[in-house]
Amino acid sequence: MQGPKADCTFIVQLMNMKQVFCTLLLSATIFFAQAQSIPPAAKGVNYGATIEKKDAIGIAAMEKWVEEKGVYEGKVSGKVTEVCLEKGCWMRIEKPNGETMLVRFKDYGFFMPKDLVGHTVVMDGEAKIKELSVAQQKHYAEDGGKSKEEIEKITQPKKEVQFIAKGVLVL
Repeated sequence: MQGPKADCTFIVQLMNMKQVFCTLLLSATIFFAQAQSIPPAAKGVNYGATIEKKDAIGIAAMEKWVEEKGVYEGKVSGKVTEVCLEKGCWMRIEKPNGETMLVRFKDYGFFMPKDLVGHTVVMDGEAKIKELSVAQQKHYAEDGGKSKEEIEKITQPKKEVQFIAKGVLVL
């Protein structure tokens, strides 16, 4: 196919490829800029939506609410025990029974600093009971720096309360 129509088709295809490339470049730039600009953990620092400490409840009360009603929406306070070592894209909060609760961030919109472990935080968001597949559990274990032996012990899906935070405040 030759002539003006073929030239136009080629130009349109070239423009589409340029748009895809620019979109990918912009997405990568935003991701790396955001990942590199995570402020260190310090009292009063907010991640994601700006929130206040007021009206936050404890993990035990939130879990009881979820068990009774199926979902909890609001603020919860707890101590951070683990943060994703790859990007800070999730964290774990200590529960009264010694276990932990997985916390992820709404729309993958913000990340936590790795030095947040040991700090108490207030999170605003939604908690529900979710099932984690074996593959998901192993993925989180790898991102958390668990040993190969610990990861191999994961063999069953697990139901747990998970929290999707839209904002986190360091206390």
